[in-house]
Amino acid sequence: MSSRLVGVGVGPGDPELVTVKGVGALRAAEVVVVPVMDSGERGRAEATVLHYVPAGKVVRVVFALNERSDRARREAAWDAAGERVAALLRAHGSVAFATIGDPNVYSTFTYLAQTVAALVPGTVVETVPGITAMQDLAARSGAVLTEGTEPLTLVPVTAGAAVLKEALNGPGTVVAYKFGRQAREVAEALRDSGRIGDAVWGSALGLPEESIRPAADLDGVPLPYLSTLIAPARREGGRGGKL
Repeated sequence: MSSRLVGVGVGPGDPELVTVKGVGALRAAEVVVVPVMDSGERGRAEATVLHYVPAGKVVRVVFALNERSDRARREAAWDAAGERVAALLRAHGSVAFATIGDPNVYSTFTYLAQTVAALVPGTVVETVPGITAMQDLAARSGAVLTEGTEPLTLVPVTAGAAVLKEALNGPGTVVAYKFGRQAREVAEALRDSGRIGDAVWGSALGLPEESIRPAADLDGVPLPYLSTLIAPARREGGRGGKL
């Protein structure tokens, strides 16, 4: 019988935003893997999963989640994590991997699945979609992501502020992920493009330490790494103006 690895999106932090299908996948798996940093602290994925499955079913696997400067260390951590999950698959046959947001949107699961599929030939890889931070921030802030024919551009600011600036000078709504460490550059890009007035940022969505503020309040102080920004499209012409 083939081994089965399922990437389950558990949303941005609020346990109530895990889908019914996601909960079913977590409970159906023999083992639920959650990614953690080598500092040992409990991450969002683990905290969310523990609302739905017993702790004895959860296995913590270390990833170099924030390692960007030392490629060798990052690659070694990914390889070690892949070996660990491969061993769990061989022993149990069915493993779910819980990831914040969606497993197909900037997720660690992508790299893990590639490694595990090579180590355990014949592994069936599946994903269960999850609610993303931009959807949650839109709901909590009242920002409308798209209307009519507007495009939506999602940018990881870890790729550099220039990528964000290019997106802001284009049409439609722009969403920026992982911009906390470059808050000053993001604020400058918003002002230069004339799009800071309607923009909003949020972090720790659905958690006690949640913060949602107008982007105009950005003062250059570094924000949490997983901060999310929405800069809505420039809208004129009233309701249905872009249909």
